[in-house]
Amino acid sequence: MKSIQLISLLCLFLPIGETLKCYTCIFPALTPSDCLKFPRMCMPTETCFSSKAVGMKGQQKLVLYEKGCVPTSLCGICGTKTAMGIMFFYNNTCCDTDLCNTGVAVGAPPCLGLAGLLFTVLGPALL
Repeated sequence: MKSIQLISLLCLFLPIGETLKCYTCIFPALTPSDCLKFPRMCMPTETCFSSKAVGMKGQQKLVLYEKGCVPTSLCGICGTKTAMGIMFFYNNTCCDTDLCNTGVAVGAPPCLGLAGLLFTVLGPALL
């Protein structure tokens, strides 16, 4: 009986799995404000993120935004994704407080290095 009481007492001090509330938009959103209307609760293993994706269609630069909940393993990464038949370079930034992903991931993805630079300079010629 004492062991059950001890376990019950210990459980009072264990943190309860809290989840974050993050703004969400469905990729692709054309403006960051499109995402602020849709907060949702994340899973306990997720954090809030914002992503900015930059692509080129002919001479026109296109920017798309994404927000939501992701596993922490997807934080701080960048890469490429295709939307509407266009290749976009993206950069994920994360935060860990409720509705903290109101901002926009800044700039072009810095971790793309030479590939990002070539895309920016030669983008229209490559497409």
